[in-house]
Amino acid sequence: MAKGPVKLLNTRIDNLTVKELLEKLDKGVLVTPNVDDIMKHQRDREFHEMADQAEFSVCDSKVVMLSAKLRGISLKETIPGSSFFPQYCDYHAKDENIKIFLLGAKEGVGLKAKERINKRIGREIIVGAYSPPFGFEKDEAECERILTILQESGANVVLVGLGNPKQTKWIYKYKDRLPGINVFMALGATIDFEAGNIKRAPVIFQKLALEWLYRLIQEPKRLWRRYFLEDLPFFWLLFKQMLGLYRDPWNKEEQG
Repeated sequence: MAKGPVKLLNTRIDNLTVKELLEKLDKGVLVTPNVDDIMKHQRDREFHEMADQAEFSVCDSKVVMLSAKLRGISLKETIPGSSFFPQYCDYHAKDENIKIFLLGAKEGVGLKAKERINKRIGREIIVGAYSPPFGFEKDEAECERILTILQESGANVVLVGLGNPKQTKWIYKYKDRLPGINVFMALGATIDFEAGNIKRAPVIFQKLALEWLYRLIQEPKRLWRRYFLEDLPFFWLLFKQMLGLYRDPWNKEEQG
């Protein structure tokens, strides 16, 4: 079993268990690469260079874990963001110093998630939530407003659920202006899961590495293009890496 970080194509994955991540995650950026993220690492240099800086980059899915296994790499555990976040809240339930802000999802979803989480945890661990308007990342005035909201919230942890590459790029563009935030989590649809808007796949789907299929059935119009057009080349690139023929598109001298 690999002890340190491993590379799947050009994407770093830290070989951690949930327990190890909970114990270590006190400062830095957390990303959870899945197949779609790994493909974005091939096509978007800015995203790749930003995500590659993250202090914590953990295996999001069974598909990624099985793909690593095909390369002879044994990962300890999958850590999907949508299941890790409630564990993080549970872990810090009695730590009054942990105050979380939810940034993302549609209008009202974050507030619903906040209410549900705080009720479950038994304290105001979620101190605020904000759903930015579509295209906000190109609106400097709106981004300044979000920075002010975060600074005034008293939060020291922020979950950014905007989807990639948007969430990772936003974090790295603005994180240095948020010195009060110790932990940034780039966790996609996690706010929707916490609000109950999207249901996690049944355990059998998760065990069989078919959670993607369950989500496709739930949101076919949004996800079919991602899964069948954008992500399928992953398996060809993985095959090339297994043969030693893959090359990082951003580092022409490095052979996979």
